Amino acid sequence: MESIRLNKIISHNTTYSRRDADKLIQEGKIKVDGKVVTDLSTKVNFKDNIIKINEKKLFVKSKFSVIIYNKQKGEIVSKKDDRNRKTIYDTISGQFRHYIPVGRLDYASEGLLIMSDSSKLVSLLMSSSMERVYYLKIKGPITEEMQKAMKTGLTLADATKGAHALTSQKSMEFKPFVAYNIIKNTSNGSKIKVAISEGQNRELRRFFAHFDADVTDLKRVSFGGIDLGMLKPGKTRFLENNEYQSLHTFLEKNDFFNY
Repeated sequence: MESIRLNKIISHNTTYSRRDADKLIQEGKIKVDGKVVTDLSTKVNFKDNIIKINEKKLFVKSKFSVIIYNKQKGEIVSKKDDRNRKTIYDTISGQFRHYIPVGRLDYASEGLLIMSDSSKLVSLLMSSSMERVYYLKIKGPITEEMQKAMKTGLTLADATKGAHALTSQKSMEFKPFVAYNIIKNTSNGSKIKVAISEGQNRELRRFFAHFDADVTDLKRVSFGGIDLGMLKPGKTRFLENNEYQSLHTFLEKNDFFNY
């Protein structure tokens, strides 16, 4: 069985974040095989090691829960905001306050957010190539140049146009879109449905901004075959049985239950 960083195995199987786990390690509150461990680079696994947090044995978290939230425009996907703007946690029920979102939608975007009480599951979904589907409104026409880039991909040394003003990510590689369907295409404004296989920071806004086209509306309606459906803005729901079964199949293929 592959060993992984101690902070990662703690965050995957508890409500602690990796930063919290690092603090616990540094404070001498973690034992591995009966010995206090303070080295942040320590690697462990459940087969070969006994891990304790404050003298309580850590077990593999095999149970998890997943919800869907229909994010509204004007909400931040964060626990807190330094500008005191409304966050998704101001809207959702308190029972889901410890749930973690799979990726983010920016302040002006809306639609489907998958959230889970398993940080391991969240990390796996975020890094996956599962299909994400969006409806966009674009200021201006969808050009042949844009369509070519959607089909073949695009690499930009400077992809800051369309990004947050304080972004630290300058360059970006855009993979070819999985699919796109132009719904309306006029010089005054256009509508398009797109499917992509990654979720980089403001990826779609950066992509179209490169062609001097602002995205005026962005709504995610599907992620990995889990659809927003008729869920109203600001509301949550649990996954349906067929959605859980599909998710379990994906997790099994990616060794989710092996540590």
